[in-house]
Amino acid sequence: MTLAEPKVPTRSPLRHRVRGRILMLLCILYAVSYLDRTAISTAAPSIRADLHLSDTQFGLALAAYSLPYALLQVFGGWIGDRFGPRKVLSILAVAWGLSTLWTGLATGLLALGAARLMLGLSEGAAFPTATRAMSTWLPSDRRGYGQGVVHSAARLGAAIAPLIMAGLIATLGWRVGFVALGVLSVIWSIAWARRFRDRPQDDKRVSATELGELGTQHADEAPGTTSAVERRKVPWRRLVRRIAPVTLVDFCYGWMLWVYLTWLPSFFQDEYGLALAGFALFTSLVLSAGVLSDTLGGMLSDRLLARTRSLRTARRTNLVIGLAGSMLALIPSLLVHNLVVVTISLTLSFFFLELTNSVLWAIPMDIAPDHAGVASGLMNTGFGVAGIVSPIVFGFLIDQTGNWQLPFALSVALLAAGTLLSLRVDPRPLDPEPAPPSATPS
Repeated sequence: MTLAEPKVPTRSPLRHRVRGRILMLLCILYAVSYLDRTAISTAAPSIRADLHLSDTQFGLALAAYSLPYALLQVFGGWIGDRFGPRKVLSILAVAWGLSTLWTGLATGLLALGAARLMLGLSEGAAFPTATRAMSTWLPSDRRGYGQGVVHSAARLGAAIAPLIMAGLIATLGWRVGFVALGVLSVIWSIAWARRFRDRPQDDKRVSATELGELGTQHADEAPGTTSAVERRKVPWRRLVRRIAPVTLVDFCYGWMLWVYLTWLPSFFQDEYGLALAGFALFTSLVLSAGVLSDTLGGMLSDRLLARTRSLRTARRTNLVIGLAGSMLALIPSLLVHNLVVVTISLTLSFFFLELTNSVLWAIPMDIAPDHAGVASGLMNTGFGVAGIVSPIVFGFLIDQTGNWQLPFALSVALLAAGTLLSLRVDPRPLDPEPAPPSATPS
């Protein structure tokens, strides 16, 4: 059976709609989560010195975050689908807030690794569950844009984390920063529980016009009832087969992103002798490129979808341009030892890399909007596995060779592989399961 392309409606408004406020709450969630994740890279030199850790040991502590993060992606997405984003995200935000606070109390490798393990455990289900919320609240023509906006907020959190942590480290010490970030996560949890509802029709602020824009299934369902979507079984075999190429692309993307999030401050310190304020500033400059490109990638993909009416063209184009551009932009950093040139190279590489992020998260909603939590969990398992492998391998190669060229060269090779794998991605919706034959009376 031929897979049909979806009908693409005109662009749906976000202003003067409740969904716009929901998107803003999710933006804050993504920013806070990346503040929590990225702060440790800025604090890395202080933590390694205070806790007497080698690069390899610190890489193991970083990887402890990604082990449960990777393993819980699919299960976490299923939990979000089953129990709803309101309850699940409220609990998770409190849990990772406490884990972040625990990081600030660590006294050795074991305690630090345990804190990062708990953070990965609590954040593992967050983005798949948030994707389920967006699948319910955003019209199909806004999926790429919505994912772009929230991930731009995540990159904003990653970009300002070095500056915030550097200021706190210089004045109060690295431990205070993690305590403050933990409290911030708990505050968000309270706001989310108060303002969000799992179904738009259960929110009194949502008008009939907005429900109509979201789809007839939302308008027709009575409040308090279990929808057909919630009762529908997950088509595991077909879903895994279709998501698998996206997962592999996400691994290649994730490898490079983890390099930026975990090793960039140490790279600027080791290679160019920058002090705390210097490497924090240069790290922020590089990561700020993602604030623009995440939203831009989602907007370009949605507009290409509206123009071509082809999901394959709209999603694949962004993936190929983003990963290939990131690979080419990274090459000068292998050949030149100049702070300005290398910073420009890394910034351009990160800009192109992040053009792909919103598209990677939009594709699971395209393929299986009714099971967006599970589908995005399957996809983001690639990112989680990359988070396990990347910090350990990177730290090991640095310890063994004493230079950064080899791990960066490996990153170039993985970006090339991701570019080729992007051509195998098929984002079109799954065909519905054939209805079972009805029994005929004898």
